[in-house]
Amino acid sequence: MTTRIDTRFAELKKAGRSAFVTYVMAGDPDLATSLDIVKALPKAGADVIELGIPFTDPMADGPSIQAAGLRALKGGMTLKKTLELVRDFRKDDNVTPLVLMGYYNPIYIYGVDKFLADAKTAGVDGLIIVDLPPEEDDELCIPALKAGLNFIRLATPTTDDKRLPAVLANTSGFVYYVSIAGITGAAAADANVVGEAVARIKRHTKLPICVGFGIRTPESARAIAEKADGSVVGTALVDALKNSLDAEGRATAKTVNAVAELTAALAQGVKGAKAAAE
Repeated sequence: MTTRIDTRFAELKKAGRSAFVTYVMAGDPDLATSLDIVKALPKAGADVIELGIPFTDPMADGPSIQAAGLRALKGGMTLKKTLELVRDFRKDDNVTPLVLMGYYNPIYIYGVDKFLADAKTAGVDGLIIVDLPPEEDDELCIPALKAGLNFIRLATPTTDDKRLPAVLANTSGFVYYVSIAGITGAAAADANVVGEAVARIKRHTKLPICVGFGIRTPESARAIAEKADGSVVGTALVDALKNSLDAEGRATAKTVNAVAELTAALAQGVKGAKAAAE
């Protein structure tokens, strides 16, 4: 089985550069604007899109992404509508890898088998489910792999060599390395520390390793891209969106462009990484 994620990373490896992975919250600030933003991301330079599933109790997300989830929920966003957004995105783009990122509760309530069938049909390529450890692989990970979806696992600064094999056992697509011990948007990633961590993880897997948490600027995206197979940016894009909203938290004429322009700047940083490293 070769997914869009596998294909994209193979293309990037051949081109000699790292991936730029963007994260936005589905339905933030409303479904129509969110779809326009997701459609704009590949044109602005995103290689892979992570789409957040709105949830009331996100344990790994900092204030910015928590607020984005609450805005989406207030606007009526649901997991079913998230899959509709993916389906609408696929009408015009059948190549950009799209990963759903979130928590298990909404999927459990939806029904695992129904969710996996609907996600595959909609055009989802992979899942990052923050609160399902390897010990719970039978819940969703194994069924997802059987359904043809990548299951992308998180590794963190506290994931030691003893724990890594369990984390990597059923991981596919890529490994998401969390650069800091904490929540999203809480601190800046240290490229040198990240480089050591990536090298250590690569001793255990041939999968691409993408690094997220703590990357906010083109410069930091570039520095991380020189050490890893991809840079993931979420909070900075969510903040750009939030800063474009009106006083009532509604989208304005600036909203889509605000996210697209920052995406383009960050993408340039990532795409310049290998040249800087050589």
